[in-house]
Amino acid sequence: MKSPQRSSDDLEAGGDIPKSRNHSRRRGRGIFVAVDASIRFKSAMGCEKEIELGSHDQPTAKDVKLSQLEEQPVQDEFGIRLEELVSISCDGGLSVLKRFDGVSGLSPLLHTDLDKGICGTHEDIRRRRNKFGSNEYPLKKERNFWMFLGEASRSFTLIVLVLAALASLLLQIKTKTISHEWYDEAGIIVAVILVIFVTAISNYNQSLQFEKLNDEKRNICIEVTRNGRLVEVPIYDVVVGDIIPLKSGDQVPADGVLVSGYSLQIGEYETMGTNRTVHKDTDIDPILISGSKVEDGIGRMLVTSVGMNTQWRMPMACIPLYTGEETPLQVHLNRVVIAFGLISISVALVVFLIESCLCFMGRTKNTDGSPMFDAGKTTLDEKIDMVIKFIILGVTIIVVAVPEGLPLAVTLNIAYMTRKLLGEKVLVQKLSACEAMGSATTIVCHKTGILTLNQMEVVDVCAGRVRTHNLDTMAAELSPLLISLITEGIALNTNGSVYHPEGQSEPEVFGSATERAILNFGVKQLGMNFDEIKSKSTIFRVSPFNSRRKRRGVAVQLHDSQVRVHWKGAAKTILASCQWYMDKDNIAAMDQEKRFYFEKTIDEMSKEGLRCAALAYRKFTDGDIPESNLVLLAIIGIKDSCRPGISRAIQQCRNAGVKVCMVTGDDLLTAKAIAMQCGILRGTLDEPANTAILASEFASMSEADREEIAENIVVMGRSSPDENLLLLEALKKKGHVVAATGKGIRDAPSLRQANISLAMGIGGTAIVKECSDIIILEDNFTSIVKVIQWGRFLYTNAQRFLQFRLTVNASALIICVVVAVHSHEIPLNVAQLLWINLLTFTFGAWALASEPPMDNLMRRPPVRKGGAKRITWFCSYLCEFLKWMERKKSKKFPISRSRTKEPFITKLMWAKFVAQVSFQVSALLYLNFRGESILKLENKSLDQANKVKNTVIFNCFVFCQVFNEVECRTSYQGNTFSGILKNHLFLGTILLNVILQIIVIECLGIFFYTARLNLKQWLISIGIGFFSQVIGRFPFQAFPYLRNEDHI
Repeated sequence: MKSPQRSSDDLEAGGDIPKSRNHSRRRGRGIFVAVDASIRFKSAMGCEKEIELGSHDQPTAKDVKLSQLEEQPVQDEFGIRLEELVSISCDGGLSVLKRFDGVSGLSPLLHTDLDKGICGTHEDIRRRRNKFGSNEYPLKKERNFWMFLGEASRSFTLIVLVLAALASLLLQIKTKTISHEWYDEAGIIVAVILVIFVTAISNYNQSLQFEKLNDEKRNICIEVTRNGRLVEVPIYDVVVGDIIPLKSGDQVPADGVLVSGYSLQIGEYETMGTNRTVHKDTDIDPILISGSKVEDGIGRMLVTSVGMNTQWRMPMACIPLYTGEETPLQVHLNRVVIAFGLISISVALVVFLIESCLCFMGRTKNTDGSPMFDAGKTTLDEKIDMVIKFIILGVTIIVVAVPEGLPLAVTLNIAYMTRKLLGEKVLVQKLSACEAMGSATTIVCHKTGILTLNQMEVVDVCAGRVRTHNLDTMAAELSPLLISLITEGIALNTNGSVYHPEGQSEPEVFGSATERAILNFGVKQLGMNFDEIKSKSTIFRVSPFNSRRKRRGVAVQLHDSQVRVHWKGAAKTILASCQWYMDKDNIAAMDQEKRFYFEKTIDEMSKEGLRCAALAYRKFTDGDIPESNLVLLAIIGIKDSCRPGISRAIQQCRNAGVKVCMVTGDDLLTAKAIAMQCGILRGTLDEPANTAILASEFASMSEADREEIAENIVVMGRSSPDENLLLLEALKKKGHVVAATGKGIRDAPSLRQANISLAMGIGGTAIVKECSDIIILEDNFTSIVKVIQWGRFLYTNAQRFLQFRLTVNASALIICVVVAVHSHEIPLNVAQLLWINLLTFTFGAWALASEPPMDNLMRRPPVRKGGAKRITWFCSYLCEFLKWMERKKSKKFPISRSRTKEPFITKLMWAKFVAQVSFQVSALLYLNFRGESILKLENKSLDQANKVKNTVIFNCFVFCQVFNEVECRTSYQGNTFSGILKNHLFLGTILLNVILQIIVIECLGIFFYTARLNLKQWLISIGIGFFSQVIGRFPFQAFPYLRNEDHI
């Protein structure tokens, strides 16, 4: 069913408007239905509604007006039931639509004006929601805290520890030997419970943060026509009866019927389950399904079903949400965990076998000197208890050695980073993209709206051989005929609109930035009456604008039956098609001298950084819209100022080793002028050749030549998405890690080709946002620089936590193994080691993740390929048999190949790691073997002396990690205390560590088997911990070459 209304701004591409033979009969029936519905279903609309049932091709049709009435009880507010509306989107929906005489008969039943939309008052929206439902969908139920608690409690090592402790406890109860020794088992259980709860709380908080991020992703805004004006509303506020304009790249937000559409191609491969693109028109196939995508053309739709009443119940919020996938860095850190797990299992097994053999051979002694095992005297229960103790010892070594918190630390960093980036107006959709941005070497970005403000204004015009910068006096210098032709071309050849609000003198202009600038010029400088020009003409054919042709044309029939064609587009493109020009009231031939004059005018405007457009027209006879032999009307120079601070942002990228390449559809002269203003081009002698190039020249080169020249290109003029794709391919083949921006649907292939795809939140279409990794919500290039800085921060922070965590694990493992082999016991019991694990695993990760990005991150080259993979040489060998797993995962994360070949653990990190481990192991082993004399414990009993000594070792080890945490704040030679007072979360975490350690030592000794310490012992513990930080600074002084490491 064809819409009875065809406003000129709805037309797009392609063809005459067909006329039905029985159109008049259907028109009469439509009027009858509308009048009858308006009588039967009067309601308070909140504002005056006009439903025009006439059309430009039916001037005799009269209008039916629905006036606002007083609120009164009625049987039904609308003339159609919900079930009938829903059936329109089902199979056979076209026949249902025809019963209501198509969209022309359906709109009055929904109290919708096909031109002005619904009234849109709060009361009107409320009634529609109550009657037809809201455009909302039930979301997947969030995971609650108890689910995370269950996950945390499924750790294999923790389960083994609890089972072993319970077995030992039950064995003591059975043999009736239970005494104060049950505190050891109870301490293990308490420590395990504490670890489980803290882990669950940490994971639950991260889940809440990512859920907030997902809510932000679902917050999509679309344009609807309400009360005669275009307004932007959240997708969830769309109601039945709304008129929604559609353009290439949009997604259909609800089920509906096409009001008018031209060259409208809809991709239904997601909604229909098949890969197909269908042509939609108002006669044969006007039904639109929610979730489908507009691939080409424009149109307007009338919403008939929303939310759970849509045919496919698909939410518009198809932007990918965080689902807990692992990032490449987490995958590689998991390899470290696996490697250390293999090491710890091997060591634990060896220790278990050695201790078991020594015990059952009678070599192990009790504290009184008697052997622990005596054949013939030791009972079976005692043997089982010994085995359980050895199992606990082995599992303790595994707990000590396995750095389980490494991948979680990355998650903590990502959660912190995404929250901070959201404050910078950046929405992260794919977590692995955060890491990849730290490796970016090239940014291929569009000019308009990213480097510039996208606030365009006409500042220079050449018309009738009159060129002026003073536009206010221009109308007086031009002839009435020329002004009439120019305003006619501006008003009719546009997708924009002009709205005059009641009680306001200034009109509101809608459309793209370029359209708004030209429309404002026509209204304010030339006195254009937009509505009057539109009402006196009928557009019957349109040639749409695209990035290749750089022009848009319309064929219009005027009220005096004249037919004209108006063209608008890139100035040089239009000028090349012109054989004539308007000279005041006369049409003059375009000779070489005049052509040269207009070309020079365009070049002068372009050199000033102006975007040049031209208007032309000619008379029309029949056939396709003619593109040649045009009459030039005007050349318009449009200014789009650079964003404030863009030069500084470009310089930051240059200092960071990141090249910025600007691609634009503007003329090369305009592109170079804007690039000079932004700082992309510096105009210095050391700049390489071919830094600025036309896209057509680049595309005409061979593949080898493109690869050779691609690294030098920083400006590409007259570029289309196809040429952008060629540039990205050439850069990637040269080994560059490329981040690319996108706006329209044709940018989608380029975004998929790029290592990191960046969609524009304001100028980007729904499809581009869906296939992008990161959305720049305010289209600001400075936000891209922030993403690079945070991406590098993520990589550096993972290095810092890895260094911190491996220091703890290696030190504890060496101490426990050496003492276990020597003394057949460990100075740090299971509860204490679990407590240390908790402090370093959770609180340590929180503290280090809270560090803001350092300024020097943007003064280093990008992190290069393969760094995360080459974590340690022994990890590679130990995990060789797991490569098949890695291959499977790497397919999911192609971005991980974008890193360079510097090792993840740098020389400086190795030096600091060796220094810290050597000091901590030496100091604590010395305390273990000489602690009685150092701490003056000779006068105490052997059990009490060992308890105090082991408590001091435990306390020293904790304080070593506290100060090591401070040292790990910086992975370079800077001041570790710089900015620490500004980081309240870091200070709070450190203070919490210290307070909890005091509570454990002084109050919970019964569970952790610790003794209370005096002031001297506390000072010794703090002193050894502080000295470990001093040792951490030693590599800078001892090895000067480490001070210049750029990649740490």
